[in-house]
Amino acid sequence: MIDFKSASLEKLLNHKTMYYDKIDFSIVKKSWDILSSNIKIPYVIHIVGTNGKGSTGRFLSHYLVKKSFKTLHYSSPHILKFNERIWINGKDSSDDELNFAHKKIQKLLDIGLLEKLTYFEYTTLLAIVLSDGLDYLVLEAGLGGEFDATNVVPNNLSLITTIDLDHQSFLGNTVEKIARTKMRSVDNKMLLGYQIHEEVLKTAEIVKEELKKEFNKEIIIQNVKVFDKYKLNKKFALYLKTNLHLVIECLKELNIEIDLELFDDVELFGRCQRIKKNITIDVGHNPLAASVLLKEFEDKKIHLVYNSYQDKDYEKVLNILKPIIKQITILDIDDKRIVDKNNLLDICKSLNIIITKLEKINENEEYLVFGSFLVVEKFIKDMGIDEK
Repeated sequence: MIDFKSASLEKLLNHKTMYYDKIDFSIVKKSWDILSSNIKIPYVIHIVGTNGKGSTGRFLSHYLVKKSFKTLHYSSPHILKFNERIWINGKDSSDDELNFAHKKIQKLLDIGLLEKLTYFEYTTLLAIVLSDGLDYLVLEAGLGGEFDATNVVPNNLSLITTIDLDHQSFLGNTVEKIARTKMRSVDNKMLLGYQIHEEVLKTAEIVKEELKKEFNKEIIIQNVKVFDKYKLNKKFALYLKTNLHLVIECLKELNIEIDLELFDDVELFGRCQRIKKNITIDVGHNPLAASVLLKEFEDKKIHLVYNSYQDKDYEKVLNILKPIIKQITILDIDDKRIVDKNNLLDICKSLNIIITKLEKINENEEYLVFGSFLVVEKFIKDMGIDEK
């Protein structure tokens, strides 16, 4: 057992569970109630949804920094280094910044709370502490919305990215239930980005009435339509341009002038990112993300490097991607959340997808590395690709 009041950040996080078996929002709420008197939080933009949260948050944060606003973007998980989760004023947080926030939390919270906070909750509190005195805090939700750790602070504006079936065991087994859970996190106004399900728009109105009745909140809903008014940079994948429309509407809401050239050098690590001329990585890992990639690679045949968490609909993912798959490599991942490899192999055989090993990169072959952050991380390390 470690001493949570004195342990280093790395040691403390190594002893943290990733999630509760059953969500208990009271622990992070009690922790924030104590920390809040010592921290002045900035304008909070909360991003919830199934897909596109990370790219939406980075587009927005990048632009705000370019416009000289002091900004922190909190996202999860990381690919190569923990510091990626907390991005401050244009760069990943430093070890010194993380240790400063860690020591502050250790000093203010009692041992009981320090022990009970999950990995994600503790990381969220680190980000909030480091946002003290900045202009904007861009918070990307984890699995949920209403009882997500990122919802422990009041949000000024909520951005709702595309919502689809995902994490059903935590969020509900229908689009309506998932949308409701996510949108009940809204405190003031929601900008509804591109949606593939009409139920999401209907649920937004239901949630608005619920929040009025239960908490006397006056929620404003604004639908963001995808349009062709802006000539967006051709380097961005189609779905990234969709997310960019949501960001542009957010900037309008903030009364910040739009200059599209400021988006040109944004770095979106792991989001349909071409890291080599023939290698694309994407951490989407659900059917919605697979549908987007199918469209991106519709005229190509790819060598798919893949694996999946067991709670994902991996069979549907492989069915969606089958038309573009030339062959597949199932990357071995040592993690208890990963699906049994034999399940994936059986599905590939039933779909007549050629299964192969990957020992080295063939320059004449197109590769798509798709799956969880763990898949992308292992591929990058195994192939010796060390730089972003």
